[in-house]
Amino acid sequence: MKISVVVCTYNRSQVLLKALESIAVQNIPQSVQWDVLVVDNNSSDQTREVMERYCNQSPDRFNYILESKQGLSHARNAGIEKSRGDVVAFTDDDAIVEPDWLWNLTSSLGRGEWAGAGGRIIPVWSGALPKWLSNDELNSIGTYGGFYLGPEAGPLTRPFYGGNMAIRREALERYGGFRVDLGRSSNNLQGREDVELANRLFAAGEQLRYEPNAVIRHPVAESRMTKSYVLRWHYWDGRSEIADTGQFEKGPSIMGVPFVQIRRLLRWTLQAMVSISPQKRFFCQRNVWILAGYIVSSYHSFRHRDTRTQASTRVPSE
Repeated sequence: MKISVVVCTYNRSQVLLKALESIAVQNIPQSVQWDVLVVDNNSSDQTREVMERYCNQSPDRFNYILESKQGLSHARNAGIEKSRGDVVAFTDDDAIVEPDWLWNLTSSLGRGEWAGAGGRIIPVWSGALPKWLSNDELNSIGTYGGFYLGPEAGPLTRPFYGGNMAIRREALERYGGFRVDLGRSSNNLQGREDVELANRLFAAGEQLRYEPNAVIRHPVAESRMTKSYVLRWHYWDGRSEIADTGQFEKGPSIMGVPFVQIRRLLRWTLQAMVSISPQKRFFCQRNVWILAGYIVSSYHSFRHRDTRTQASTRVPSE
């Protein structure tokens, strides 16, 4: 079995080096071949120069390519295409992986029983938490990508996260890579491309494995520990969910927006206004923003569908 690690990066040349240094010291059996492919997603900083120097030091282990199509899904798909491993592992350009991370994540994938695996992600925050965020939420709220399903390895019953996952190449070739209409692009916070891929594998009857000993630590920048960032993330999460799964609410609607979404938006807005606890109030506010994302995407889907219908029924001029 050969393993390729794909690291997609965008304008993070300094933290990228720390991530690569943690990958470089992996404890892997000598009989296993492995390499690292860094995909530069059109960075405008010093990423190219930094990577050229780094790859020159270890040309047999590290490689670099440029993917000019903006978007994380484009970069990940380019990594799949250009890498050579039977198993393709992914981690983030600012993550610090533990020395046994790669082997713990991928060792079970050589037999073909599992199509992929996901490991533990520990968010790392260097300062005191704000009053509106609890320790439990820091490790579970999707904004910070925490992923921990307990100490025991076994079958996954929910999607893994893209910062710590590995997939067999034959599964990627059979079911396809990441949807390019999902995934972050520049400052756009749209996501779920990893969740969508995992759900696609589940739907096809494939098994995914949870590996709690495949651990990465994901630093949380102070800029992401603000209310405005978290609310913005939840808004885009709502939009991403509708883009991924389509409209999942049934019943009466107006301009494509189900009435039930509007009722929930009003309810959570009212609860946010009357909640005394800062944590409870912010929890309600997050629900308001994710529902706002649902509503905007539902409306856009309706408008686009209406436009397509008009175009298809328009009588050509003579």
